[in-house]
Amino acid sequence: MKRWLTVTTIIISIVIVVGAYVIYESLRPEVEEASFIEARERMVESHLKGRDIVDLKLLEVMGRIPRHKFVDKSLWDVAYADQPLPIGEGQTISQPYVVALMTQSLELKGSERVLEIGTGSGYQAAILAEICEEVYTIEIKEELAKGAEETLRTLGYDKVQVKWADGYFGWEEHAPFDAVIVTCAVDHVPPHIVEQLGDGGRIIIPLGSPKYYQTLALIRKQGDELTVTYITTVRFVPMTGEALSGEG
Repeated sequence: MKRWLTVTTIIISIVIVVGAYVIYESLRPEVEEASFIEARERMVESHLKGRDIVDLKLLEVMGRIPRHKFVDKSLWDVAYADQPLPIGEGQTISQPYVVALMTQSLELKGSERVLEIGTGSGYQAAILAEICEEVYTIEIKEELAKGAEETLRTLGYDKVQVKWADGYFGWEEHAPFDAVIVTCAVDHVPPHIVEQLGDGGRIIIPLGSPKYYQTLALIRKQGDELTVTYITTVRFVPMTGEALSGEG
């Protein structure tokens, strides 16, 4: 009798454990999503609003886009921390504050055609796609370009056009651009990008030695004149390809 009760108890325990596991697995996506929503809210409140990011549309977009989907799953627990994260190929996804600062500095209204140099994982392109009419992005590393395009398509950003190429030369067939965002460091402004910028257009770019720190610069084009506003010190991975040769 005792043996029968012991076996029965074990069977009941197994059923309870298995049932609990099934319930947990069914609810896990909802639990995970809730935790990511909370993490994005903290990111917006602490790292963006808590500093100098005041663009309401931008804050709403960054509070909604799943940044964790643009990094490896092993980094999901820190996806909303205010820090850069590795994305492979020696590249990083910029910290949320820097992404927000660069985007806000362009003063986008919604009707712009924007070019991004340095697609990376596609996170910045997704933000631009939520704000602008047209988004073109160039990535020099083939695997990153393919991965970013797949992520963007999976998340529904079909209007973002991704190109595997050297961003130093811009994307002439879609010029002129109203704004250009360069997400890699370079010690000079690529002349092709200036040529492809429309009158009244803006470029946000980390200028300076790719080996050390750079200055985030906002460049405005009026006719043949360029005016430069220096914003803050930043550190980006270097622009590769033609930029390293020093030749246009």
